[in-house]
Order: sequence, then structure tokens, then C-alpha cells
Amino acid sequence: MCPFNDKDVDPFDEDPVGESADSDDDAAAESLPDEDYDDLDDDTDDYDDDEDDDTEDDEDDDTEDDEDADDEDDYDDLDDLEDALEDEIDLVVALYDDDGERIAVSLDKQLANDLDELITQLRRLPGDAGAVGMVSIDHQFFVIVRVRGRHVGVFLSDAVEGNDWPIARDVADYLGDDIPDPDDDPEPMGDYSLLSDAGISEFDLEAFADLDEDSDEVLAQIAKRINYGRQFSHASPSIR
Repeated sequence: MCPFNDKDVDPFDEDPVGESADSDDDAAAESLPDEDYDDLDDDTDDYDDDEDDDTEDDEDDDTEDDEDADDEDDYDDLDDLEDALEDEIDLVVALYDDDGERIAVSLDKQLANDLDELITQLRRLPGDAGAVGMVSIDHQFFVIVRVRGRHVGVFLSDAVEGNDWPIARDVADYLGDDIPDPDDDPEPMGDYSLLSDAGISEFDLEAFADLDEDSDEVLAQIAKRINYGRQFSHASPSIR
């Protein structure tokens, strides 16, 4: 049963109060001073100003979104780098000492496109003090990786090459460093003390990176300095 009695509810069309209210509203409108209308106009102007501010904020947001999109495109361009072809890979060589015997072995050239896999393969070698991996790309730059247990050190002779070659980009990512602009001057990146205990100081390694010679030839000089010259030459077809 409905809690309301129909008799207690007045029909809408018979409500005298509604007519009186309409009359009162009309009277109030007629008596509203002009200055009150001006206040309403001022409120409208304030609303328009708010809309203008919102529009400017939206435009600023759109600009920031466009800049973020441009940055993402730059990262996508780096992700789209093509692997170095076999004839662009000069050498991938590992050096290690096995029970007093100095050994240099040539590794799969495709490791020159994947730093993580190169590190994995170096860990599998039976070196008493770990292993050193050397990579030369297109006679332009080189990468040195030294693996000793869980410790991994990497050195890139020219960080600008990260704009063009996957292995160089991998080094920058591994180190957490930014890749320089393509127009920047060549600059090394990584652990300069990588071979300090083998006789090559930080200053020396930087000097090697600055040499105006083919990168595979520079690696041959480095190998010779750490007493792997002959072994390195035998394992490196590009400098035989």
C-alpha cells in the first residue's frame, strides 16, 4: 500500500501556491537594480577568462605531449638500428689465461651485435682471471669487455657511434649513460681502468681510443701491450 493518501496530496494543476510564486518571481525581476545586472555581466566575463585560461593550459599540455612524442620517436629510432653485417664486423676475439697459457680465440661475429650475449659467452671461458673480449666494427671503433666473475667492465672508444651501431648503443645502455648527439666530437665511454692491472693505465686507454688508426689495428696494439700480441694476431683474420 502506498504510504501516502491520495486525498492528502493536492493536484499539481490546482496548486495556488505555484501561481503566487510565479508572480513573486516576476516582481523580483522587475525590481532588480541595474547594478545587479552589471554584476551578472562581470560574472560572465570571469567565466570567459576561465575558459581562456583552460584553453591555454590545454595548448601547453599539447605542446608537452608533442615534445614527449618526439623524444619517444628518438628512442624508437635507436631501437630500429640495424645489426652490423658480417663484412662490417672486423673481429670478435676473446683473451684469457688458462693455467698459465695465454689464449686468444675468435668468437661468433654475431656477438658484435649483442653485448649481453657477448658477456655470457665470455663467462663460459675457463680463464683463471676472467676473460677479455674485443670487438672492432667497420674499422671505426672498438669495444672492450672484461668479465671477472660477477664483475663486468666495458669500454667504448667512441660513444657517438651509439647513434649508428647496436653494440655501441648496448654499452651506453649497460652503463646508463646518454648517447651523444651525432654531430658531437668522438669521446670514449666506460671503465677507463679496465686493463690497469695488465699494464694499461686510464690515460693510456684513452690515448688508444683517440688514435687516428683503424680500430682493429688499435686493438692489436692493446693486445700486444698486455702480452697477447701473437695470440691476438692468429685469432684476428682482419689483421693477418
